[in-house]
Amino acid sequence: MNLYGKIALVGAGVLVGAVAAATVAGGNNSIDTVARDTMQSAGSSVPDEFLTVSQHPGITTDFTKAAESTINGVVSIKSFASAPSYNQQSMPEAFNDPFFEFFFGPQRRQQAPRRQQQRPSDEDNQQPLGLGSGVILSPDGYIVTNNHVINGADRLEVTLNDNRTFNATVVGNDPATDLALIKIDATGLPTIPMGDSDGLKVGEWVLAVGNPFGFTSTVTTGIVSAKARSISSSTQGRPMGIESYIQTDAAVNPGNSGGALVNLNGELVGINTAIYSQTGNYAGYSFAIPTSIVTKIVTDIRQYGQVQRAVLGISYQEVTPRLAKDKGLKDINSGLYVAEVSDRSSAMEAGIKPGDVITAINGHPTHNSAQLLEQIARHRPGDEINISYVRDGKIATVPVTLYNSQGSTKITAASSVNDLGCAFRKVNEETMRSLRISGGLQVTGLKDGKLKDAGVKDGFIILYINNERVGNVEDIERIHSAITKSEQPDKVMFLTGIYPTGKKAYYAVDLAQ
Repeated sequence: MNLYGKIALVGAGVLVGAVAAATVAGGNNSIDTVARDTMQSAGSSVPDEFLTVSQHPGITTDFTKAAESTINGVVSIKSFASAPSYNQQSMPEAFNDPFFEFFFGPQRRQQAPRRQQQRPSDEDNQQPLGLGSGVILSPDGYIVTNNHVINGADRLEVTLNDNRTFNATVVGNDPATDLALIKIDATGLPTIPMGDSDGLKVGEWVLAVGNPFGFTSTVTTGIVSAKARSISSSTQGRPMGIESYIQTDAAVNPGNSGGALVNLNGELVGINTAIYSQTGNYAGYSFAIPTSIVTKIVTDIRQYGQVQRAVLGISYQEVTPRLAKDKGLKDINSGLYVAEVSDRSSAMEAGIKPGDVITAINGHPTHNSAQLLEQIARHRPGDEINISYVRDGKIATVPVTLYNSQGSTKITAASSVNDLGCAFRKVNEETMRSLRISGGLQVTGLKDGKLKDAGVKDGFIILYINNERVGNVEDIERIHSAITKSEQPDKVMFLTGIYPTGKKAYYAVDLAQ
């Protein structure tokens, strides 16, 4: 049996806790009671540590106010995809990974329906893709949810707590943090105020609000079990982007994805995203993206159209007793050991070197990778941070100006396939026969843009992009989007194709801003 659980992204029993005073039955006095009575008769006050459990005042925890103030600010999100594309082969790669089995809940394993004899309308031809939740951020209809809730959908349907339903549009998304911002055409909506996830304490009560299994307006509760948690390392899974989760024991299930994690003041402190499970359903722990990251990502999407990602420019290892021994680190029990510093990076400019151990950023400890990622993720290129590190047994703090992946502080604008500067059309049958090819897309109407800058000429037939066969414009849009949103510093489209004369050609198209 696999000793490791799985992390399931929650796309489709309420645990309510309270602490009450215990009651002591019977008439026999305990030793503690005798000591208390003796001290009272001597006129002394009784310190709390001398009181038994039965003598402490009852502790009551009221969740009703937080629930009432937040339940209307959480929505249900249904995603739909066109029937011809609703199958395992056409779904994104992540959907075919058993690790993500409950990405969208049990509906995901439905078979693609057969084509109708009569051509139905677009909406009639759409099938349910999944179910999730979202949190209303502004009265004019901006809603934050998980990227995996909206990914691959042709249509999004948002249902408010008062049963009003709206179609939503995607404003922007960020796969690295699994966040997305969508918008509905409405006004005067109830919102959940943004809270301070940094102020959360382990052991503090929190509520999870969402729509598990389609049960709308569901509230569960638990405590904060840990902060800055990285979950892929705990499950021997592949990295899930920027990981620095709030871990709780609030019951979260498929359908809760994108829902609210709130404190007892009714303030949003996280977006529920994943659960630790061997079955895909709740098994004790759930994970939420902290608002320290959510706020920054949503602001970037609204202001710039895409996330402005800062990069420190190092590779590192978490300090362990074995690493400390191997590297000769003295009196260092935790931190991030710098293995390599990238050229033209923020770290290199600040003088950080291999062998340094980073211990804090802006005063926040960096005992593990999750803590480092969270601190960097809340900043943009051009921001200045203070990094504390240990070198040769001495502690130093240095200011660091953060760069983007291109080694500058420039703000990047949202990129689209229109930046390529051309149109595309399918190759006709005669041309395919003469060139002995089975498909491809032909460049037409070339004007100033990235393809022209790369040397591409009108009439060029694109057969492959980054070794992937292309047959329609949607293929180019999908590949272009994946490249521009990747975390790789080199954002390049490698084109392989042929001209109508039979001459083969290869081009590298730089998509970096």
